[in-house]
Amino acid sequence: MPRKRGRHNHHIQYRHIIDSLIKKPGAFENYRYKEDLFPSTRFRTAYDVLRSQNQSSANKIYLKILYLAARESESSVDIALAFLLEQKISITVDNVEKLVNKRQEISGPKDIMIDSVRLDIYDTFLAAGREGKNK
Repeated sequence: MPRKRGRHNHHIQYRHIIDSLIKKPGAFENYRYKEDLFPSTRFRTAYDVLRSQNQSSANKIYLKILYLAARESESSVDIALAFLLEQKISITVDNVEKLVNKRQEISGPKDIMIDSVRLDIYDTFLAAGREGKNK
């Protein structure tokens, strides 16, 4: 991580503090570096929607979603939030978790066929290179 210089430069990695915040969701409301705990604009938008829907438990729900992102996959949670926001489906931990799990099932490894390599071609190149040096 690059060093931030100056008086107001900071970078908080939410994965480092999410365990503490999840235990005390009330601390999130007035957290000094709160803006650093939104990995993307979708996370911020989801938080704003949660606050408009349910002011009292918005912090708790958001921190559980952030915890899921830290434990599973930030990009999968981001995609799930995008889907929920686009479809205007309520943002809950269960809805996000279902979508994250569904995506993991779908995006399993695929069979890839790789042709066998013909090593005799390299012998031809090496022989041609030696002949060029001898001239």
